Amino acid sequence: MRTITLLSWNVNGIRAVHKKGFLTWLADARPDILCLQETKAEAAQLPTELARPEGYQAFWHSPAARKGYSGTALLSREAPLSVQFGLGLPEFDEEGRTIIAEYPSFTVINCYFPNGGRDHNRVPFKLAFYEAFLNACEQLRARGQTVIFCGDVNTAHREIDLAHPKSNQKTTGFLPEERVWLDQFVSAGYMDTFRHFYPDLAGQYTWWSMVTRSRERNIGWRLDYFFIAAEGLDRVEDAFILPDIMGSDHCPVGIRLRVEE
Repeated sequence: MRTITLLSWNVNGIRAVHKKGFLTWLADARPDILCLQETKAEAAQLPTELARPEGYQAFWHSPAARKGYSGTALLSREAPLSVQFGLGLPEFDEEGRTIIAEYPSFTVINCYFPNGGRDHNRVPFKLAFYEAFLNACEQLRARGQTVIFCGDVNTAHREIDLAHPKSNQKTTGFLPEERVWLDQFVSAGYMDTFRHFYPDLAGQYTWWSMVTRSRERNIGWRLDYFFIAAEGLDRVEDAFILPDIMGSDHCPVGIRLRVEE
């Protein structure tokens, strides 16, 4: 057995974070797998050293209809056995939100889940996306694959997962109907890896409003997660948040996973 590191980061624009030293950070961090969300670019728009970083296989999924919006990418030191872009459902795949990569002993799903919108106009779409996503996870799991999914889930699960839960009861990202979906993932047997190791650790956030400079005061939300199917939980050595990594309004999160040689 060996231990690999998986990281996930909503970069809020890959070209913007590139200007802030992304490749230097990547070379120092050396994750085995890096899942990126909200890339806001196509591979063809990027310089070669960013589109295909040295030492990595790179897979980019961009929105079909709306340029400079959403988008995901997966960088992997080891070539996956297969890569699928999207859930296979056109209504959910046109925004470039999902990459599914199969490896010999697990399958990782990188996802940028929808935002419900300030006026809640996209909450129905977000909830439908959650349902389709869980169904896709369960289909993979039924084939005997150990499913790991990560990314910007765009919902804080419990009161401990945001600084001001009482005043955000009617804010998208903490609506009861959104939080229930994370309960459903847990009920289906997917474990929030960070809370497995640190169930009562408060003040652990992954997103901070740039408008109010809330990062300086750690007034944030935990919106970024690694979930793993319960049958694979014993292979996770640790889960962590990297709040000191700058460049985006989100910070990276990660797990260390034991895999067979």
